[in-house]
Amino acid sequence: MPHVLAIYEVDRAWGGPEEGGWWFDCGTLVRIVRVVGSADRATDIALRANRLLARLQRTKRPVESLIYEGGRHSVLVFENIAPPAYPAAVRPRYE
Repeated sequence: MPHVLAIYEVDRAWGGPEEGGWWFDCGTLVRIVRVVGSADRATDIALRANRLLARLQRTKRPVESLIYEGGRHSVLVFENIAPPAYPAAVRPRYE
C-alpha cells in the first residue's frame, strides 16, 4: 500500500468556548513530497524531514503564540492519498 508524505502549513483553529475555550491543530496541504511503499520507510523520512524543518523554522513564532502569523510547516504521512486539509471535513468536537 502506498504511503504519501506531504507538507502542510500548520495553524490552530478555535474549537469553542467550553471549559474556558479550546483550540485544535489544523493544516493546509502545500505539496506532496514523496510516495513510498513502506509505512516504516515513510515514517523514517517524515521524522528526518521534520527535524530539518524544526531547525529551519526556529526563528518563527510557535503555532501556540497569540501573534503567530503562519509560515510553520510539517511533514505528515497518509495512506493512499493526502487530504487537502486536516482535520478532515469534520471539525473536532469537545467531549
